[in-house]
Amino acid sequence: MARQVQYNGNTSTPSVALVGSGLPTDLESWLQLLERAHPQEIDLGLERVAAVAQHLSERPGTFVGAADGITSPNAEVVTIAGTNGKGSVAAMVAALAQSAGYRVGLYSSPHFSRFNERVKVAGFEADDETLIGALRRVELARQAAGVSLTYFEHTTLAAFVVFAESDCDLWVLEVGLGGRLDAVNLIDADVAVVTRIAHDHAEWLGNDLASIAREKAGIFRSHKAAVIGQADAPKELSSIAQSLAAEPIWQAGKDYHWSAFSSSEWHWNSGSISLPGLSYPSIPGPAALSNAATALAAFQQLSRAGLISAAEISAALNQVKVIGRLQLLGYSGTQWLYDVAHNADGAAELARVLSSLPRANECHALLAVARHKEAEGLIAATADQVDYWHLPSMDDEQMIAAVELAGHVRNHRGTIASCGADLQSTLAGIERGVRHGGSRVVVFGSFRTVTAVQQQQGWG
Repeated sequence: MARQVQYNGNTSTPSVALVGSGLPTDLESWLQLLERAHPQEIDLGLERVAAVAQHLSERPGTFVGAADGITSPNAEVVTIAGTNGKGSVAAMVAALAQSAGYRVGLYSSPHFSRFNERVKVAGFEADDETLIGALRRVELARQAAGVSLTYFEHTTLAAFVVFAESDCDLWVLEVGLGGRLDAVNLIDADVAVVTRIAHDHAEWLGNDLASIAREKAGIFRSHKAAVIGQADAPKELSSIAQSLAAEPIWQAGKDYHWSAFSSSEWHWNSGSISLPGLSYPSIPGPAALSNAATALAAFQQLSRAGLISAAEISAALNQVKVIGRLQLLGYSGTQWLYDVAHNADGAAELARVLSSLPRANECHALLAVARHKEAEGLIAATADQVDYWHLPSMDDEQMIAAVELAGHVRNHRGTIASCGADLQSTLAGIERGVRHGGSRVVVFGSFRTVTAVQQQQGWG
């Protein structure tokens, strides 16, 4: 979290400022500096980031991949918002597009092990040198604009710089939070996708689904494609798309459809487009199939959509593996399932996946949840699938205390195997307790939780 800083009598520029002559020379130092460069970790709005983008575009030197400044790329653009599924859909759209011959820039967040995971070109993470150069260009423009940027805003503009200078002909951009006021929305998308909507980030987006939908719908543009990846989405999504004259508007269950044909095949179709005999994506669960269908709907709006066959589509979707999203791995002879589910909707999908897997002798859950999340909903959704709960102390002020989580677990008559030990001790205890075969450990509740556990285990 960015620390609070005092302003120097200026409403836009905080006292923590970067100085051109003393800019960092390594990526980690850059990121540490950006974390404290703005008085708020989240500060939604496009005015400051737009001002920096304008100065960035006016600086000497042209962007190979920009027609009229950094926010007008010589590329097709797909922007993806949603409460759940947006990261998976973004990765799938990128994979499909690469199969069709696009040079894809993929921007996603947050990262797990390395910041470089957020910025990928042609399937590869941007290297430190490339990112440092882009961060520096943004910083010089920020100084010229006389405003401050959040960590996310600064790094989003840096990703735009990387994609423009790498001559990407498709930009796939995952929204960070909401949509309307997110820095990613500075660019007009050719294809705007909203995945599933659920209650989350109420302090920023509102307490009701209609309010959340209106914020997500802020990425729609007039006379550009809009894809709604939820059959029962709040009506505000389609209403706003129609009022903007977005075209075409494709909604799941209405304008495109999918169905499971067998245990190994599924079908997708929209109007005259039919794609039978597709192999299932590598990510398990019904939501993954819905995400794949939505990614296909978005891909069909691109100029090269007709260049790949059903077999190539299957191969592209099968190669997508999203870190920490229903990720199955073997560790110490036990099956581990890592999932970043951090709201009730995501936890319900996790429970469905757990129920579809072969029954484990014992299912252990390692849970840690951020303070602004609804821990009760996470536990209620998964309680029937878990035999033993492990609630570590994460040494992170942003996380709910283990003893508080224990109260929610007891409300659902769950068995608490450990509570309050540090993460290393908790993991050691789990590994001692599941040495016999046939056990499963599910790690969920937060990106922070999955990241911390995988780093302890040496993944990544």
